[in-house]
Amino acid sequence: MTAPLTTERLILRRPIPADWPVYRDFMMSERASYFSSSGDLGATWKAFAAELGHWQMYDAGLWAVTFRDSDTIIGLIGPWHPPHWPEKEIGWMMLSVDVEGKGFATEAARASLTHAFDVLGWTTAVSYIDPANARSIRLAEKLGAVLDKAATSPMPGTLVYRHERAAA
Repeated sequence: MTAPLTTERLILRRPIPADWPVYRDFMMSERASYFSSSGDLGATWKAFAAELGHWQMYDAGLWAVTFRDSDTIIGLIGPWHPPHWPEKEIGWMMLSVDVEGKGFATEAARASLTHAFDVLGWTTAVSYIDPANARSIRLAEKLGAVLDKAATSPMPGTLVYRHERAAA
């Protein structure tokens, strides 16, 4: 079983069923409008179950991001590659407006990219981003990702930002 990752301020651990209420509340809010299951409780439940299942099947997935002194989830960030995805993705979502703009997403995403490249053996990764999600685009660019107009996305109209190993 994959051990949690630690950064200066965060712990990235496998998501657990107890994370559901925080995830649900985020996905049912307007802040989640960039995600396809937002606002739909059934689709949100299936999406969360997929997060848990991805870990069960691949021993990897989006990490539940917590502070070092609390086990309450503040985000989900990490490697994601369900069978219908054309490429391996580093995905992210910060679940609380209170943590935005403080560098937590950058810190967790860098740790996730390093893990994907150094432990999982990935040589490239993408991030699929809604074109209206300016914060997510800025994060991808801060991480060194570049827009890849030739790449295919599993969601029509979504931008594809490419992360190369050297950019991590």
